[in-house]
Amino acid sequence: MTFALHGIPVSNGIAIGKAVLISRAALEVSHHLVELGKEEVEAKRLLDAFEQVRQELTKLRQGLPKDAPQEMAAFLDVHGMILADPALTEKPLKLIRTQRLNAAWALTTELNDLLEQFSEIEDAYLKERANDIRQVAERVLKALSVQQKNTLNESDLFSPSGVGVDAIIVAHDIAPHDMLRFKEHAFTGFVTDLGGKTSHTAIVARSMEIPAVVGVRHASEMIRHGDWLVIDGVHGVVVVSPDEQLLAQYRLLQAKAIQETHKLLELKYSPTATVDQVAIELLANIELPEDATQAIDLGAIGVGLFRSEFLFMDRHQALPDEEQQYQEYRRVVDLMHGLPVNIRTIDVGADKALGASADVSQTGTSPLGLRAIRWSLTEPEIFLTQLRAILRASAHGQARIMIPMLAHVREIDETLRLIEKAKQQLHQRGQAFNPNIQVGAMIEVPAAALVLPLFINRFDYLSIGTNDLIQYTLAIDRADHAVAHLYDPLHPAILNLLFSIIDQAKRANIPVAVCGEMAGDPTMTKLLLGLGLTDFSMHFSQLLLVKREILKADVGLLKSRVMAVLQAIEPEDQAQALEKLMA
Repeated sequence: MTFALHGIPVSNGIAIGKAVLISRAALEVSHHLVELGKEEVEAKRLLDAFEQVRQELTKLRQGLPKDAPQEMAAFLDVHGMILADPALTEKPLKLIRTQRLNAAWALTTELNDLLEQFSEIEDAYLKERANDIRQVAERVLKALSVQQKNTLNESDLFSPSGVGVDAIIVAHDIAPHDMLRFKEHAFTGFVTDLGGKTSHTAIVARSMEIPAVVGVRHASEMIRHGDWLVIDGVHGVVVVSPDEQLLAQYRLLQAKAIQETHKLLELKYSPTATVDQVAIELLANIELPEDATQAIDLGAIGVGLFRSEFLFMDRHQALPDEEQQYQEYRRVVDLMHGLPVNIRTIDVGADKALGASADVSQTGTSPLGLRAIRWSLTEPEIFLTQLRAILRASAHGQARIMIPMLAHVREIDETLRLIEKAKQQLHQRGQAFNPNIQVGAMIEVPAAALVLPLFINRFDYLSIGTNDLIQYTLAIDRADHAVAHLYDPLHPAILNLLFSIIDQAKRANIPVAVCGEMAGDPTMTKLLLGLGLTDFSMHFSQLLLVKREILKADVGLLKSRVMAVLQAIEPEDQAQALEKLMA
């Protein structure tokens, strides 16, 4: 029987093949108490399992092929760091020694506690990091398990008795290093129960250009090994057991998609300008230094947002020192070959927490609490360390400093004072830096948008963080599922705020960009152009899709129609105005 499942599209394209079902990685473990006096024997079993997995990851890391995506090495390193973190074994060992839980029971208890904490995180990217911890823990559980019930061995997956055609992996979840192993066998796509647009597996899928749909709840339970599947990576649809007519239709769409991909790649060589010759700048948002290479390959003319906080996350030892940060920032600057790199200072708090071992101020979990620049100003030495590292990187290219979540003039003045202090410290050391480094402010708090001249007078450029601006303007905590559906980038208040910010910045002749999700959404491109935006910053995978919309757009015409959108309050009126704008 033919049926369709729906999930989150994370890598475009059409894939057709038979399902190779990888059973749920979250193993069912036995629960029993360790015999009295055997606690240390059980503790050693756990530590031995960790060591076995550590050796497996080391072997995988050393055996990476030269053509492996750069993200693979980074992800293996992340898993190695998680595995080496004493905090992951501390509680399970305590449970073994004090409550006599068996090793697997103790580890899954800690894993469930950690996953519950991550479920409350708001940021989609950080939320997906829970999968990394789970994948590491499950590898240890596999090492602890004597027998694997209802699990296909990798050697059996692609044997002559296997599916015999292009394989589509179906799993509860897939770790990046498992994807690398599967790469040695031909497979055309993958489907997972879990995941999101910013999960590591999604990033790897995009880098390998493999059609993928994630977050397809219960897919691994509803799809059987050997079922014919069609993955529509554009619309997030998985068709199970399609008939011949449907297969023929998708094969035609697949051929057209391949042609479209080739045409899309041709766009990277053309100037980014609208029909009426308005030049547009496309920049990339990155989390990892390695992302800069792909950004360049897809035509980005700079990094609009380097999320530096990812250098600080998941650390249970000391925070990265100045030299470590400098090397990472310089690596991005070098990879961009003189193009601008906007490094956002550490944006922790709310959904993004630091490791627990550092002796730093507690950020809290509220999106309205101590976070971003507010936190940095309570930790001036940590902030100065980061500022010095960025300044030193500026000696090698166009590194810039971008400050998140500013709202008060005292925050602005104190931030600028500390930047000058960092310069003085480097000058006293005799270390090189760009004394005229550009400093920008993120506009993501409604108060900042409403007193924009304050920012225009003090900064070299502005960047609108639409994700938080929408959240704060509409009083919605995106981590609260009860109100998440009210998160609306097309709310009239949001559109009028964006227009006001862009218009004021343009009149003052100060560069302004949008670096939130709106910038990377091709369906929003014409609207943003109509609002006057000329600088877009987005995930590099979206660059050419947005560029295609830009090349077809007439800014003059869009601007003449956008006022009707801004003046529309009723949903029906706005829908009509938007339809005319997009025509």
